[in-house]
Amino acid sequence: MSPRTSTQATMTTTTIHAVSEEIRGMKRAIGVGVLALGLAALGGCNGDSAKAEETAAAPQPMIVSPENVALAEQAELQAGPTLSGSLTPEKAAQVRAEINGTVLSVEGDQGMRVRAGQVLARIEDAALRDAFLGARAGMRTAENGLQLARRNAERADELFKAGAIAEREAEQARLNLASAEGQAADARARLAQAQQQLGRATVQAPFAGVVGTADVSEGDVVSPGTLLFTVVDPASLRLEASVPATDVGIIKVGMPVQFGVSGLGTDRFEGRITRVSPVVDPATRQVRIVASIPNVQGRLLAGLFAEGRVATESHTGVVVPQAAVDVRGLRPVVRRLKGGKVERVEVATGLTDPATERMEITSGVAAGDTVLLGAAAGIPAGTPAVVRRIADQSASQTQPQAQSAPAPADTSR
Repeated sequence: MSPRTSTQATMTTTTIHAVSEEIRGMKRAIGVGVLALGLAALGGCNGDSAKAEETAAAPQPMIVSPENVALAEQAELQAGPTLSGSLTPEKAAQVRAEINGTVLSVEGDQGMRVRAGQVLARIEDAALRDAFLGARAGMRTAENGLQLARRNAERADELFKAGAIAEREAEQARLNLASAEGQAADARARLAQAQQQLGRATVQAPFAGVVGTADVSEGDVVSPGTLLFTVVDPASLRLEASVPATDVGIIKVGMPVQFGVSGLGTDRFEGRITRVSPVVDPATRQVRIVASIPNVQGRLLAGLFAEGRVATESHTGVVVPQAAVDVRGLRPVVRRLKGGKVERVEVATGLTDPATERMEITSGVAAGDTVLLGAAAGIPAGTPAVVRRIADQSASQTQPQAQSAPAPADTSR
């Protein structure tokens, strides 16, 4: 081998060793980088796991819907025997036909407000009018005869006193006067009767009120007793109700009555007892009472069914819904939400109003406290709880997930 060739071989071998060392250095650098990235990823995972364990360890507050909470409030609470019955008008009249005839016109209609004496219908009165005219003519004839008999009697008395006529003639004149007076009185009675019958052909409202029903039409042939209209006065109603016989000893005339009616929601109305029956119904063992109900606004209607109570007692104090009080133990208990936690509080109770389902709390709860009822009343004491609607709860659960979602990896490197 020539010296030149040996030198070239030596240079080639040196170059190969240098390249090999450079490649091994690059591999070591890549391995260190991969190891660092792995450690970093492992550290991140361990951090997320620690946070998840910490979150899982922290107690989550229970969500209570607003329908299962109520505020204790200062209010007036009344209690007394329950009652039920129907509303009827205090003034009601059935207007019936009093004569025979054909209905010529109908001027009253159902629901129409009328005044006292207003014409509701007219019945054919031709025959009655003829009878009235004949009675009036007969009265005039009788009146004229009475005047003539009176003058004859006065003249006969003067002649008898003067001795011009006998006593028998004077007595006859006085008898003729008495007969004429009787005839005149009979004629006046006949005229009044005919006039009254003629007036019955015009059907009138007996008092101011509202036409409840109209059961007649033009052309109907009616007879005495036929029902034509009913007229009621809606300004004043009465409640005919029953109360248990065991409570009759505390019911007095003049006591207030509070009730609600079907169709008017939770609105309450009030009246006063006017009569208490002295007899107990043997079938139901209840006593009938009558209460007068003012109906100034006209919201109440006759025939509505009413349920309420006689207010025999009245207190002002802290009031909560009856469903919030647990009376199954030795002492009544309520669940109160205070400071974000549920508390078990023993209370003392007062009046209970079954009509409004409320109860008076005399100690243990103050006005403004939040009490739990319904399903929330079974939450154990010490449990964290918050009042939130279901929609708000869903939004609060969705929002943290969106905020905690991991950012996309940077693939630009």
